[in-house]
Formats: sequence, structure tokens, C-alpha cells
Amino acid sequence: MKKVSAYTLILAGFLLLSLSNSLFAQNNEPATAHLGKWNAEGRADKMTDKLTRQLGLTKDQSREIYAINLDILRQTDSIHVNKTLTSKERMGRLHHLNNERNQRFKTVLTAAQYKKWNDWNLNKKEQLEAKMEKKRQRREAHQQQ
Repeated sequence: MKKVSAYTLILAGFLLLSLSNSLFAQNNEPATAHLGKWNAEGRADKMTDKLTRQLGLTKDQSREIYAINLDILRQTDSIHVNKTLTSKERMGRLHHLNNERNQRFKTVLTAAQYKKWNDWNLNKKEQLEAKMEKKRQRREAHQQQ
């Protein structure tokens, strides 16, 4: 009987130790945790895969586009994390990065691929603006009530 209780106590001790270890573990989330589960590498990979399918990129083009996306996304993350910037400065820097991406894509993509990408990008922008306008109209209608 004493052996059973000793083993039970040892097992309970290990269980308690493992639980306490997980309870007191530090939360070492990266500074970009607010962006969701995707880090810059994951987002760049996802974007590159989508562009590879949409534009029919070669392996070399895909690697170059991934490098561009990764660089731009890392810079974007640093802008989002920088709390000293005003929203106007932040938007200006993000706009500059978008223009930089466009210029760098131009050097990698063929003319037809760049046109297709640019058209897709403009369509996405129009959809976002329409969504924002619809939201603005709902907000105004709600305020008038």
C-alpha cells in the first residue's frame, strides 16, 4: 500500500510541476503579433504563391517576388510597430513602400504580367473603396436615426 501511495505522490508531483511550468511561462510574442498568426515570412510566402498562380511566374521570378515581398513586409511591420509616428506619417511611409514595391515588381515581371498584376491591384483597391463607402453610408444613416 505504501508503494502505491509513493508512486501516486511522485506522479502527482510531476503533474503539478509540469502544470506550474506552463502557467508561469513568459509570453514571448513578437512585436508584430497584432497582425495575426502570420509573420512576415508567412505573409510573403502566401502573397508570392498567389501571384505565382495569378501571373504564371517562373521559379526565378517567384524567388525574386518573394524577396521583394519579404523586404516590404518587414519594413511595413516596423512602421506599424513604431508608435512615435503620427497616422499621417505612417500612411505616407506605407504609401511610399507600396510605390517601391510597384517599381521593384516592374523590374521582375514581364510587361503583360505587370499589367495583369496592376489591373488586379486596382480592382482590389476599388473593391476596398466601395466597401469603405458602404460602411460610411451605414454610419451616417445610423447617426441620423
